[in-house]
Amino acid sequence: MSMVNVDIEASMLVRVQRENFSVDAEIDRVRAQSKRIGGIATFLGTARDRSKGRDVSGISFEHYEGMAQKTLREIRERALKDFDIIEVLILHRYGEIDIGENIVLIVVGAEHRADAFQACRWCIDELKQITPIWKREQTPQGEEWVEEHP
Repeated sequence: MSMVNVDIEASMLVRVQRENFSVDAEIDRVRAQSKRIGGIATFLGTARDRSKGRDVSGISFEHYEGMAQKTLREIRERALKDFDIIEVLILHRYGEIDIGENIVLIVVGAEHRADAFQACRWCIDELKQITPIWKREQTPQGEEWVEEHP
């Protein structure tokens, strides 16, 4: 495989995009990376209609173009180095997102499930802490930026 193909494939494994995604297609993208993968752990974050006791009618995400992608690539690289896993996919949407829609997806492939679960949890927790992506909720009281990262 040429370096161009490797770079294109790596860029597909870490994405910040406006459009929705297929969870099945993204899992298949990770599965295709290695026949040694025996366990795949996923985290899917979706838009909910309640936050801090208030109704939420929609949310939107803004991101620091370039820096958000760079941060997600660094999270992927650290996970691959620090955990006994084979592949990681990290995908986050931006723009307007309707209630019930997908927001963020982490897919981790490993030989064994325990490693996949551990790395998947670390990836989403790290993403919430350090990635320059900001959430704004639309509520009956107006729009509000969400600061905390539960």
